[in-house]
Amino acid sequence: MLKGKITTLFVLCIVFITASCSRSSGKEATESNAILNPVFLKNIKTTKAVLSNQQEELTLTGKVEYDPDKIINYVPLINGVVERTYFSLGDKVRKGQILLDIRSPELTQLQADLASLKAEEKIAERELKTAQSLFDSKMLSERELLEALARSNQCKASLRKTEMDMSLYGYNKDVGTFSVKAPMSGYIVHKNISSGSTIAGGGDIAFTIADLSNVWITANVYAGNLLFVKEGMEVNISTLSYPGEIFGGKISMLSQVFDPEERVLKARIIMPNKELTFKPEMSVIIKLHNETSRQLVAIPSDALIFDNEAYFVVVQKSPEDFEVKQVTIQSHNRNISYITSGVESGEDIVIKDQLLAYTGLKDKL
Repeated sequence: MLKGKITTLFVLCIVFITASCSRSSGKEATESNAILNPVFLKNIKTTKAVLSNQQEELTLTGKVEYDPDKIINYVPLINGVVERTYFSLGDKVRKGQILLDIRSPELTQLQADLASLKAEEKIAERELKTAQSLFDSKMLSERELLEALARSNQCKASLRKTEMDMSLYGYNKDVGTFSVKAPMSGYIVHKNISSGSTIAGGGDIAFTIADLSNVWITANVYAGNLLFVKEGMEVNISTLSYPGEIFGGKISMLSQVFDPEERVLKARIIMPNKELTFKPEMSVIIKLHNETSRQLVAIPSDALIFDNEAYFVVVQKSPEDFEVKQVTIQSHNRNISYITSGVESGEDIVIKDQLLAYTGLKDKL
């Protein structure tokens, strides 16, 4: 009889405990759902966390430079004074266009030598014609004819040499004055002279002409980035001069020697520049992207919530059941974040009003 009472009491206790647990669980679920506004539950949006190959992003700094194979630096070859310049910094010039006039005492002697040689050439030509006529009439020997021919050729050679020397200085404009013409078409990117300036042969660069139809963008690559940066990689280029615009390019060359001053390698990106979008010395930002073989859980970066020095996301477990989870971030790339722990592939991540949900649920962490 006593044994039967004990058994009955034990059963009643179990039923009571079970019922209590059921009421407690139901109460907690009701409280959890009550935290979230029904309007929120109606408008909620989620996305699946997925496994994806990690996309790496690297940002480099750089600047626009001339193509060194398409610039000409003009260095005066003779002492003198600049009488007049016909260009300003930034001007577009055509090949053969007169850029400046220079007066030089040294040029006066060359001009006198040139005039003298021209006269001597004419005399030698007349003497050669006379000798040829006399030789044809058998009144002059072949040796005398050859001597006349040699004098004529010598005068021509001296004249050509002097003319070539003169052409190095420029176009013979007036007594003691010559004009310098543009050796190529392009833009004046450097000017170190003005009217009245004194110049010295072999001295400083007077001006520089550059063809800007193509430019180099040189990026600084630090030692820690060597495993990431490769020749042939696609890059995105942006600059403060054109907010919101992205220009595509490709690394055409990566130096194998560190710059001794900046302690970086130089990566070269050749960019077409027909519209003169890129200006020499313009600073640019270069972004590189690389896909690795490592697979991680990927979620939209907008789903992340940063609070108390940690990252969190809100996960939807069922239509009315949500949970806040702390996650560990491996890296970010554009709008995607790669997670090493906290969520699994296939979980539904809240991407709209997640901050409101987090605020209501964070006390249950």
